[in-house]
Amino acid sequence: MSQTQTLSETQEIVLDNLDYTLFSWSKQRGINPIAVKYAEGVYLYDYDGKRYIDFSSGLMNVNIGHGDQRVTEAVTKQMQEVSYVTPSCVTKARGELGKKLAEIAPGDLNRTLFTVGGAEAIENAVKLARLYTGRHKILSRYQSYHGASYGAASAGGDPRKLPMDSQQAPNFVHFDIPHAYRWQYGEENLLKEAVEQLEKVIAFEGPGNIAAIVLEGESGTSGCFKYPAGYLKKVREICNKHGIIYIADEVMSGFGRTGKWFGVENHGVVPDMIATAKGVTAGYLPLGALIVSEKIAKTYDDNVLWLGLTYSAHAVCCAAGVAVLNIYEEDRLIENTVAMGKYIDQRVEELKKKHPSIGDFRNTGLLGCIEIVKNRTTKEPMAPFNAKPDEMVVMNKVAAKLKDLGMYTFVRWNFIFIAPPLCINKEQVDEGLAMISEAIAIADGYVS
Repeated sequence: MSQTQTLSETQEIVLDNLDYTLFSWSKQRGINPIAVKYAEGVYLYDYDGKRYIDFSSGLMNVNIGHGDQRVTEAVTKQMQEVSYVTPSCVTKARGELGKKLAEIAPGDLNRTLFTVGGAEAIENAVKLARLYTGRHKILSRYQSYHGASYGAASAGGDPRKLPMDSQQAPNFVHFDIPHAYRWQYGEENLLKEAVEQLEKVIAFEGPGNIAAIVLEGESGTSGCFKYPAGYLKKVREICNKHGIIYIADEVMSGFGRTGKWFGVENHGVVPDMIATAKGVTAGYLPLGALIVSEKIAKTYDDNVLWLGLTYSAHAVCCAAGVAVLNIYEEDRLIENTVAMGKYIDQRVEELKKKHPSIGDFRNTGLLGCIEIVKNRTTKEPMAPFNAKPDEMVVMNKVAAKLKDLGMYTFVRWNFIFIAPPLCINKEQVDEGLAMISEAIAIADGYVS
């Protein structure tokens, strides 16, 4: 660029970010991020005035929608009083949020250790399970995601961990859960096969060695795979039988996202621990939470709890959490999630008739994704699991079209995610699905 040329405000902002910061899960050259100036409700606005409908709630965390000034007011008030105290001190906001979480969590999950985010909640859940049981192995599902720190990534079954696989944390064991869309042996056998696979892994690894099983409340970025009906109840029974701690990862599926406060409530089970984050503050400030049963917590009434973080129970973040949980109730967002989830299910069924590339749609509340295929009969995906760049040509065209039309959402492999803020209405759903329909038309051209 010559000295006589000047950068626009957008160009300057983008270049500063590209030149001086690093981007997650991405090569650092050739990317074209949206420069967000402000956001409101279900929309993002860039510096050139273009509006994007946010169909993934940021990272499936901005559940209440963007720009809610009730949170701003609560955070400002807290900062005017005190912003930070050590975790050995207490604040009103910490106690209020802990009490509220005890009220909405299932069963006797009454005690919360606050963390900075979801990965730290998982890390501390793993540590606590090992401390409590005296065992060392952690079981979790292939095709799941639990965070990007070493322990959380090792617990997860997401291929993003593979580049650092040789340094992964030890004593994490994975098992598979078949999913219905590609299961060929009859629905009546699906639950039986899934349970038998888990029981075999437990037998092979030695039940006396297994501290915990970690499972998402509902599947998220791996593809929103549905559990076989009754599966989590069987997991609960197996954990009870062997003295294994059942940890529910509700980082993504918690706080109304699935039409319940927590995803496991759709399955009628109560875990021993819930690791959560994201929706607890709707992304307005970083905060995670490890909610544990009263039985586990009481063990540490007279024993040291060897867990801690500098920013545990940060006063400002807790104040944001209290405000956000109140908004869920005041605005009846969970009820709206159920209604809008049913509406989206209906509308996508209509899209299936129009688009031969739509193979499947899996959704719980407002946590869903469309699976794009080359052939409905063979179910060959338009891009395979952990697709290489040259295998993403078609889906990259779909993603580019969505962005051009004014949509922000995740396109991963052959999945298009639909997880808008819980405040969305029918008109906004129709607006977003019209964009998705136009983009999917590109994939239709590659159907065999």
